[in-house]
Amino acid sequence: MIGFIISALFEFGCVFYKKRPRRLLKEVVENGQTFDAVIVPGAPFKNNTWDSVMKGRVIWSYVLYKNGIVRNVIYSGGAVYSPYYEAKIMGLYAMQLGIPAEHIFYDTMAEHSTENIYYSYGLARNAGFKSIALATDPFQSSMLKAFTKKRFATPVVHLPFVIDSLRQYNYLSPEINPAPAFQKHFKSITERQGFWERLRGTRGKYIPFDKYPDGIVPAL
Repeated sequence: MIGFIISALFEFGCVFYKKRPRRLLKEVVENGQTFDAVIVPGAPFKNNTWDSVMKGRVIWSYVLYKNGIVRNVIYSGGAVYSPYYEAKIMGLYAMQLGIPAEHIFYDTMAEHSTENIYYSYGLARNAGFKSIALATDPFQSSMLKAFTKKRFATPVVHLPFVIDSLRQYNYLSPEINPAPAFQKHFKSITERQGFWERLRGTRGKYIPFDKYPDGIVPAL
């Protein structure tokens, strides 16, 4: 379903999903903001290639890195729906695009979008990063807006990809060997969790916010 929505965004655009990303990027550029790291949530790796969702997110992280807006990239995602760690697959593509390995970090624990943010934020904190952004598609960014605002002391600045800007990179088609990202003892989340359990995960119900004062993760 998500893949269909993102494909529709590429094909037809949408006024809302065009205006908000442009505005957010413009604010960052005009204010001269840069970030120690950017979080990039994963997507399933199937049929031995990336789909439009993963491609859009990874290429956008490359664009942000190339233009000096972010200094490091945190790719996030476990082996959730296919036997490949989503984070590692994205990192392999990113290196082919030109992001140096020393500026790529991996969270392979997350199984839901809220967990992508939570675990990557913790990784950023452990790495000593002090500022952080989120690079994903406009749809997912909108869905996570309230969550990031409510749960983290350091602002997670949203930089959803600008559809028109991304189109100029459609020609990019790097090839990777996915073997390093393979999870030998894989079991799909659909076999481990029922629909309602997965929905709870999407809503961040498995994240231990109760251990933090007021349920807010401390500043980086």
